Amino acid sequence: MPDALIEQREGDVVTLTLNRPEISNRLSDPTIGELADRLDAAAKDARLIVLRAAGDDFCLGREAMGQRRPQNEAYDFRAASEVIFNCYDAFRRSKAPVLGVVQGRAAGFGCALAALCDITLASDKARFQVPEMSHNIMPTIAMSALIDRVPRKSLLYLVYSTEEVGAREALAAGLASSVVAHGALSGAAQDLIDRFKKYPLPAVLAVKEYTRYAYGMDTAAANDFAKNVHATINTSSKMRRD
Repeated sequence: MPDALIEQREGDVVTLTLNRPEISNRLSDPTIGELADRLDAAAKDARLIVLRAAGDDFCLGREAMGQRRPQNEAYDFRAASEVIFNCYDAFRRSKAPVLGVVQGRAAGFGCALAALCDITLASDKARFQVPEMSHNIMPTIAMSALIDRVPRKSLLYLVYSTEEVGAREALAAGLASSVVAHGALSGAAQDLIDRFKKYPLPAVLAVKEYTRYAYGMDTAAANDFAKNVHATINTSSKMRRD
């Protein structure tokens, strides 16, 4: 069986590829745990982390999607979800920005992954869905991945309608950053990767650091934080061009 998750490194750019196209890149809980571990490891020295998927679909969720768990105690059921929340947090706590490249369908956990990326490039053939309600699953776990990405009205519509939305609708909702023609997706991703390689590393990491914290601050605190980061980074010797 091929590796469910492939890691490639080109200098300080790390690419993680979901590699189970035969099951539309659905992820088992152990693979979700591995994804979090690889994100944490890559973030230690990467400039950029790229998340891709093999085949036609990006990810149609977890392998257990739609399956009823045994009726465990709530405490045990809560512990079982920790692998998911830890993976969500790995995207947020990564010092390096994460670029998602979505070529096809992204549903459930896959939709959450696409949204959690700091920048998400989507093919015009990409589709996004939060289908849990149609499986009689109350989806606050998936919603927690989108809560700081998607406006309230868009989030509630995605959840209650369970509708599969197109790339342009996903862009309007905040699930995607940019939509490009399907055949141009790889080129657009590479162009953006090349841009990241040209920027001074302290600036790349500081932009992610600022957005990680500033959205949770009031305006005055966000302004003060901006002043401090601006002064610290822009006086760094690593920002100077030869």
